[in-house]
Amino acid sequence: MSEKILVTGGLGYIGSHVVVELCAAGYEPVIVDNLSNARASVLERLERLTQRALTHYDVDIRNRAALETVLEREPGAGLIHLAAFKAVGESVEEPLKYYDNNVAGSVALFDVFERAGGGGIVFSSSAMVYGDVKVFPLHEGMPVQPNNPYGASKAMMEQVLADLAQAPGAKTRGLSLRYFNPAGAHDSALIGEDPKDRPNNLFPIIVQVAVGQRDHLTIFGEDYDTPDGTGVRDYIHVVDLAQAHVMALRALLDGAFEQPFTALNLGTGTPYSVREVVTAFERELGQTLPQKMGERRSGDVATLLADPSAAERAIGWSAQRDLPDMVRDAWRWAGAARQWGLWNDDDQS
Repeated sequence: MSEKILVTGGLGYIGSHVVVELCAAGYEPVIVDNLSNARASVLERLERLTQRALTHYDVDIRNRAALETVLEREPGAGLIHLAAFKAVGESVEEPLKYYDNNVAGSVALFDVFERAGGGGIVFSSSAMVYGDVKVFPLHEGMPVQPNNPYGASKAMMEQVLADLAQAPGAKTRGLSLRYFNPAGAHDSALIGEDPKDRPNNLFPIIVQVAVGQRDHLTIFGEDYDTPDGTGVRDYIHVVDLAQAHVMALRALLDGAFEQPFTALNLGTGTPYSVREVVTAFERELGQTLPQKMGERRSGDVATLLADPSAAERAIGWSAQRDLPDMVRDAWRWAGAARQWGLWNDDDQS
């Protein structure tokens, strides 16, 4: 009998890809997602992709009683926690929303999980915990000093998980995965990035411009201290990212870590500027994308670049896909999504 793994946010962009990889590895994912930023139709497409019936609970992670019911019905050895709000700009404008959902929700979830017997927790963190650092690449030994509420919420939850795992008698061990910039989609084109709200990430915005949902792309800031003046990021294919979760979970459940809590970067170590990503899309599409320059967004940093070597040493993981793969798969997914009517012209402006 396969082990059950609770996956919060399992119908979201990253979560849906994690569910696919869990199934491929022989686990039984139990999805908890309140559909605040995911579509119910993702479940049907996941079932088509995995060729199995999947369990989904429409539960908010702040609802302790509902979480207790889920864990009574679906006891499992592990938890992959991805449910969170994630827009940097919005977090600056509405910080309490982020602390309530990301922090208070995670505290409730971890408490219920520990009381139900505990196990391994793989936590979805972010490179934003490092803040606006001037030395690159970033490694796990560097200070945690976030400069926006989103990053602060992730740093707080890393500390909460670390304290829980290190508490006397704790039954939970924790592993935090610090993502850099997820992009792309599954090569089946059955799942991909499809936020209900106005997207904040570069890839889906470029796609919306390419299909005519936006009349232009706004590049936020051209005066950063980077080679071409635009923000530089470490983009990682979402399938590589999902596979890292499964490898991390397996290592955690197998007792591969000496410490009760560990943090690992997930990135490629390859820098790409906003202009370089736009150029890669233009090359794939065979067309020029209309664009304008805008002011820097509050909370953004000039550069984020990972040193992913610790993840390779600890769990044997390294990214296998590059920027052209991400662009190709994102564009293929966009075509499928529009064909299914997921992206209507008035969905997002």
